[in-house]
Amino acid sequence: MSAADQGSSDRRPGIAIVTGAGSGIGRASARRLLQAGWRVALFGRRETTLHETAQSWGDAALVISGDVSKEQDVDALFAEVVARWSRVDLLFNNAGIFPPGQLIDELSVSDWRESVEVNLTGAFLCARAAFAQMRRQTPQGGRIINNGSISAHAPRPQSVGYTATKHAITGLTKSLSLDGRAFDIACGQIDIGNAASEMTAGFGAAALQANGSRVAEPRMDVADVADAVAYMAGLPLSANVLFMTVMASKMPFIGRG
Repeated sequence: MSAADQGSSDRRPGIAIVTGAGSGIGRASARRLLQAGWRVALFGRRETTLHETAQSWGDAALVISGDVSKEQDVDALFAEVVARWSRVDLLFNNAGIFPPGQLIDELSVSDWRESVEVNLTGAFLCARAAFAQMRRQTPQGGRIINNGSISAHAPRPQSVGYTATKHAITGLTKSLSLDGRAFDIACGQIDIGNAASEMTAGFGAAALQANGSRVAEPRMDVADVADAVAYMAGLPLSANVLFMTVMASKMPFIGRG
């Protein structure tokens, strides 16, 4: 029986990797998966904060530090997880950066490249390694959840680097969903708006709007995002949430732009 043939009653938490697990959405999602019974590898650049995420979870949490934009770090991550737990059932491709707002002619090429390397190449490298493992393991299959953004649908002002990479994540999600069918690999995307994290700290005070004004925007608890990630992760491989939008209800998204 393939993994996709298993009914929802037979679906059990397995082995997960969460990138950017040292803070914000990554930390909340990793802890929520641990609560649900997953064994979770926590990956990020700051080992100290990863250990804070893993605190009190014992052997169910594995801390691995590294940079998603470096191929050797990603390969080492997956090698260590497979050596420890023999397989990978879930990747939450969460790591990302939001550069300071700038018009395109003010954005340096180095800042553009950093956005692409972390937000897009990093997601590609992790998805590539996950796909390879899920395709070849027994039983075959697994799930990849990409952290997109509502900026994958409508940009914020002065966010060209971030917005371009998040539009590209949507293409990555669709391609993975298509190519994964033959191998019981499901891929979906969660597009998040104004979760209360370090990345959105300034939005609660004054966020630049399309008309040039600055408005304090509502934010939502990261725990609500973590619950949504856990729901997507817990589905049988015969079912998939291709795209989910989770946002603060009163944020100015619908109608912006």
